[in-house]
Amino acid sequence: MAQVEESNSSGRKTNIELNLVPFIDLMSVCIIFLLITAVWTQVSMVQLGNSIYSKKTSEETIEPPPFTEIVLRVDVHSEGFNLTLGTEKSLIPKLQNGDYDKTSLVQSLKRVKEQYPEKLDGVVSVADDVSYKYLVEAMDAFLINQIPQVSITVTGVN
Repeated sequence: MAQVEESNSSGRKTNIELNLVPFIDLMSVCIIFLLITAVWTQVSMVQLGNSIYSKKTSEETIEPPPFTEIVLRVDVHSEGFNLTLGTEKSLIPKLQNGDYDKTSLVQSLKRVKEQYPEKLDGVVSVADDVSYKYLVEAMDAFLINQIPQVSITVTGVN
């Protein structure tokens, strides 16, 4: 600790200890803040060069996204599977015995894979009242049809 000796008017010397810990804490926080903001300043400067408002360097036309960006989604709810491909929706109802029709789901996904062979991703969402087993079955149907990138959403099922 730093000490400062001071003499009183009575002639005695007193020791005063300066607590430097809060000052060091403040300086370390300021240094960290400055380092972090310096990084974000650099990132924003890099992004400005690729702005959509900048001048075009060539006369290229922008192509529409490929079919791989069309959303492939399977909703599992109490009535059965609901397959959505882009804006097309099809319901795969439950079987007579109350089980989910996994074979029809696999066949439907097979037709989608034949139509879009480059499609590698899909989304599965499950209603709260449906057993976890049927989520796994929907994921298996994707994997059977060589669609390995399966995401699970936490949003509600329509």
